[in-house]
Amino acid sequence: MAEVRFVDVVKEFEDDNKGKVKAVNNSTFTVKDKEFLVFVGPSGCGKTTSLRMIAGLERQSSGDIFIGDRLVNKVHPKERDIAMVFQDYALYPHMTIKENLSFGLKNLKVPKQVIEEKIKQASEILNIESLLDRKPRELSGGQRQRVAVGRAIVRNPSVFLFDEPLSNLDAKLRVQMRIELAELHKRLEATIVYVTHDQVEAMTLGERIVVMNQGEIQQISSPEELYNHPKNMFVAGFIGSPPMNFAKARLSGNQIITADYSFTIPESLVKKYDAYQGKEVVFGIRPEDIINTDTMHTKPEKNIITPILKAVEHLGSELLLYFSIGEETITAKVPSEYKVESLQKKELYFNLEKMSLFDPVTQLRIV
Repeated sequence: MAEVRFVDVVKEFEDDNKGKVKAVNNSTFTVKDKEFLVFVGPSGCGKTTSLRMIAGLERQSSGDIFIGDRLVNKVHPKERDIAMVFQDYALYPHMTIKENLSFGLKNLKVPKQVIEEKIKQASEILNIESLLDRKPRELSGGQRQRVAVGRAIVRNPSVFLFDEPLSNLDAKLRVQMRIELAELHKRLEATIVYVTHDQVEAMTLGERIVVMNQGEIQQISSPEELYNHPKNMFVAGFIGSPPMNFAKARLSGNQIITADYSFTIPESLVKKYDAYQGKEVVFGIRPEDIINTDTMHTKPEKNIITPILKAVEHLGSELLLYFSIGEETITAKVPSEYKVESLQKKELYFNLEKMSLFDPVTQLRIV
């Protein structure tokens, strides 16, 4: 396996209306050897373009790309020692599964006996031994995806590239395939670069996650770091389900004053925000850090509000409660055993130990 490095990589496209548009802007990062790195972000953020530049399917406008110690800026895709798994599986419909698995190896003039052994190993790993004589049209979506992964495995590449491989599967099968991909990574000790727009998929698979927006890397961190210490409001609002709540506020001493409520900052955190005293900030708190006081053994003395609920959503094991702070709709996530009558007032505790404050101009987290 090998590491992958981007150094000041830029990718520009021509747009008839806008002229040159930067799909990827000054991207610098390293995928460590044997690491599972996930790119995540909204549509058009540059994540798939980044993957295609690693593969050599797109040529960067400037900057350098390394696979291992080799500069691959001008290296043909088939000579980069990578294998790519696409969203649409890209299987040859007229070939059997065995022929699909062996096709690339035959083109590389790999001996027949070696091909047979590689197919045997890959089919055992993916549990597709019984499918080898079938055609792709005879397989389910999950089975086709396993075959597409198997075609990558038999290549034994330095780097595996996955381009939204689970997006065509139903929700239950996506969960199953996530588990299988995580196990596969451990078994192969592979370097994997994975692209998805699904932040749950990113959080469950990635050892580190690259969050992108509008062609720029917003943050590269572990799932835990992204969740607990987002670098800016975009990351805070993109990572987490439901996303972090935001409300306009002002700092005054140890108080956060919003349009409708005042909250007391824990003593241990007050000095952290000295530079913003008397200034406008954006108050951020995650739905799961707004707690129903009925479920607490000891009721806190501060940071409790009794909002008028706008709506309640039942999600089985959880409830989502919606209410307002100023012009913003705030979401609280509470256990389902918390019985809520329609639009009934309830006391909710805001755990400010877990809050974030952001600069309203730069949108950066205040640390």
